[in-house]
Amino acid sequence: MIERLENIEARYNELNDELMMPETISNVKRTLEITKEQATLKDAYDAYQEYKKVLSGIEESKELINDPELGEMARDELKELELKKEKMDSDLEILLLPKDPNDSKNVVIEIRGAAGGDEGNIFAGDLFDMYKHYAEKQGYSIEVNEEYPSEAGGYSLIGFTVKGEGAYSKLKYESGAHRVQRVPSTETQGRVHTSTATVLVMPEADEFDYELDMSEVRIDITRASGCGGQGVNTTDSAVRLTHIPTGLVVYSQTERSQIKNKEKAIKILKTRLYDLKLQEQLEAEGKERRSKIGTGDRSEKIRTYNYPQNRVTDHRIGFTTNTLDRVMQGDLDKVIEALITEDQNRKLRGE
Repeated sequence: MIERLENIEARYNELNDELMMPETISNVKRTLEITKEQATLKDAYDAYQEYKKVLSGIEESKELINDPELGEMARDELKELELKKEKMDSDLEILLLPKDPNDSKNVVIEIRGAAGGDEGNIFAGDLFDMYKHYAEKQGYSIEVNEEYPSEAGGYSLIGFTVKGEGAYSKLKYESGAHRVQRVPSTETQGRVHTSTATVLVMPEADEFDYELDMSEVRIDITRASGCGGQGVNTTDSAVRLTHIPTGLVVYSQTERSQIKNKEKAIKILKTRLYDLKLQEQLEAEGKERRSKIGTGDRSEKIRTYNYPQNRVTDHRIGFTTNTLDRVMQGDLDKVIEALITEDQNRKLRGE
């Protein structure tokens, strides 16, 4: 462990030196690469500096144990420092686990109503509200990218970006099919129905994550569609991008400006292409992919929200909480922390 920490310290200092070089300062891409790599090392680097102080304190206390005047105080301090070292050993093990390079990124989420018709769309809207409340509690901001409201309520599709440091590290476990069990408002005999909505979570692509060749993109300008009112554009400002090699299509109409819609559409297209590249890499890793909670089969049923019993169950880790009412108000911390802990434990076991 010490050897790995020394390597991290050496690399962190090496990057720091490179960051100060004139040729680096003038190279925006390289500067961004360095700061991103440093950010992934910083927690372990800082923890190692503190760990070295504790080790030094232990050695000093041992030397003073037999001192007639300071011996008793040194013994007390040694006991305290050894307990601190024991805890730091466990913390450092976790810090040294392989880092997901996307953890610090913003996150792009798409929610679709799936099985259950209107009730699936209504549940998609409920999930959007849940993530919106969670983002507010975390100090994140939300920007809607595209939305297709359902006549009965909710959305057939709602796409949005959650912006904030580490948003992807928390929300990456949400991809998959979410199932709801409840009595729909249209149900006259009080029967519980089961419906689903699917959630897709992608790390937002940074400027240098994916170099988009615009010659491979067809751009169509259309008039925005909507339900009427002042919020709908009456000019041709909506933008549809088609990535010809993959067939991916992105449509943006949430801004009044054609330029802003185009900028937003390009960013979303880059994110989808970057995510496609990540999924291909994971597929190539084979079995390893199946052991990762956050990157498993995106069609699998991951969670059930049972309204009659006020229960939420995450099927991947067997976690259950009887606080569905609070979860839907954005109190997702317990669920997400349980997923993060299990992910860390699997990595510690080498799975």
